[in-house]
Amino acid sequence: MEPIYIFLIILGVIGFFILIWVISSYNSLKSAKIKVNEAESGIDVALTKRFDVLTKMVDTVKGYAKHEKETLEKVIALRNSVHLNNASIKEKQDISNQMDEAMRAINVIVEQYPDLKANENFKQLQVSISDVEEHLQAARRVYNSNVSNYNHKVQLFPSNIIASMFHFEAQEFFIAEEYKRNDVEINF
Repeated sequence: MEPIYIFLIILGVIGFFILIWVISSYNSLKSAKIKVNEAESGIDVALTKRFDVLTKMVDTVKGYAKHEKETLEKVIALRNSVHLNNASIKEKQDISNQMDEAMRAINVIVEQYPDLKANENFKQLQVSISDVEEHLQAARRVYNSNVSNYNHKVQLFPSNIIASMFHFEAQEFFIAEEYKRNDVEINF
């Protein structure tokens, strides 16, 4: 066998392995990106569920707190203005922060009405809210975990070469609100 044929065969084998590596890396990046999108959808589901439960809470509180109309209307307006499908992760963080503010405002209203706190339906609603909040936190953790995995692939060698070739870009993490980063002060 002539040396040129051996050289071409070796070059072909190397080319074949490079092609397999490119395809494998591309598929791995694409799969990680799909997981990020799926996790972001999980946040959308959790936020929607949160809005639904919050809306029910608003309806329950309305009967007891007619004069707290401004806070309740703000929550309803926020609920009606949200379009999660087209929102970026930053916009979803902002929506979540606004909903946190609304929850705090409603909790202040609830403190003013002892009868409401004693109402069995309201107690069940509070349990539902706790479950919804836990679900939302879990969705955020899953999203951030998938973003971390994806960003590692986008930024670390050698998969960053393929990521750059096919324009894969690092994703943003879902970041906790500033006030939630502070230590909780408990006074008795």
